[in-house]
Amino acid sequence: MNNLRIAIIGLGYVGLPLARLFAVKYPVVGFDIHKERIQELMSGMDSTLEVDSDLLKSVIRETNPTKIPAGKCCGGEITGNEGKEQNPTTGLFCTIDIEEIRNCNVFVITVPTPVDKNNRPDLTPLLKASETVGKVISKGGIVIYESTVYPGATEEDCIPVVEKASGLIFNTDFFAGYSPERINPGDKEHTVEKIKKVTSGSTPETAQTVDNLYRSVIVAGTHLAPSIKVAEAAKVIENSQRDINIAFVNELAKIFNRMGIDTLDVLEAAGTKWNFLPFRPGLVGGHCIGVDPYYLAQKAQEFGYHPEIILAGRRINDGMGAYVVSEVVKGMIRKGCSVKGAKVLLLGFTFKENCPDIRNTRVVDIYHELQSYGMETIICDPWADPAEVWKEYGISCLPELPSHNGFDAIILAVAHHQFKNLTFEKLRNQHTVIYDVKGFLDPEIIDGRL
Repeated sequence: MNNLRIAIIGLGYVGLPLARLFAVKYPVVGFDIHKERIQELMSGMDSTLEVDSDLLKSVIRETNPTKIPAGKCCGGEITGNEGKEQNPTTGLFCTIDIEEIRNCNVFVITVPTPVDKNNRPDLTPLLKASETVGKVISKGGIVIYESTVYPGATEEDCIPVVEKASGLIFNTDFFAGYSPERINPGDKEHTVEKIKKVTSGSTPETAQTVDNLYRSVIVAGTHLAPSIKVAEAAKVIENSQRDINIAFVNELAKIFNRMGIDTLDVLEAAGTKWNFLPFRPGLVGGHCIGVDPYYLAQKAQEFGYHPEIILAGRRINDGMGAYVVSEVVKGMIRKGCSVKGAKVLLLGFTFKENCPDIRNTRVVDIYHELQSYGMETIICDPWADPAEVWKEYGISCLPELPSHNGFDAIILAVAHHQFKNLTFEKLRNQHTVIYDVKGFLDPEIIDGRL
């Protein structure tokens, strides 16, 4: 495939880092439906903090680099060989105009795949993105999916949408690939180019093209899966495995708490064995680990199998917010503090530490459980955008600690580095309960932890 012109559909935590990386070697157009997002990216700013401003500005182009006059490009064929001559026009142009991606011949879809309120897979963003690609893809084009799905979703759910919108025939007029994202939000060490990439394609030739494309920018290398379904399954079990392991240590935390044993002390001792897996108890949120198991479970049930371990792990992890509050309430009662009307400070709201990502944060479970007891709760998070928190959850969130003190309970929910040396004396009263969800604070100052 010559003269590669890449479109990235969805410029969030996954799409932007990938677009930036591809833009070093290829002409890239980033497409997103949110005008404000496009404006900030074109100004060289990324509110997700995944791409450094200077790095982003180095690839941003004021005009669309895929609109190159005929005959002005050199080979650009993907071979994976170092030193191969590439298209001389590179860079990233971001837009909300679908016409700007019409000249592209590789379309990479990186939109969210959430679940609904009943934990059923919601493919709406994925299907809409597929329709968008279908409106502009030409003969010979390739559409690559990175969004996490259940096995079969690409070929059975998404490709028919592309076919209908384009009028083209799959594996005759256009082709498909699947290369699951492995972005870890907030991780500045394991960036996209340093994480090995699984690739696949709808035909052997397409699979090789997709693999060569990613191998040309991913320094960690690639793994070419034998089929799209295998690649889809590999991705969905990565996070399901983590979810189950965290559920196991969360259950251990409940057991050891009843025994009066410190769970983290137990894990530290067990961790001295070379093959012990270092998982820790906690809340399980975010766009992957707390969501992906439901995709696998849904598909399994369609095939007549009810997954027991997967869903049991989900039940345990989804119940940790309520468990934390129950432990805090017990501590308050022991100290003679009235529960109803108590003032609680909740430290952290994002789904993980040192990251602004609030998608599927399970801290919201703690908040709602506190509200059910009639407690007055104030949330403080220096990383979360208060406007985004309000828009998504209808909850107020302060970027800085409140000026008043005398809280009846303080819950450390997210281990942001700003909380490490926090002075609790100014926030507490004589019976304050301090509970550490993350095992982050000095054990001498807390009343309980997972």
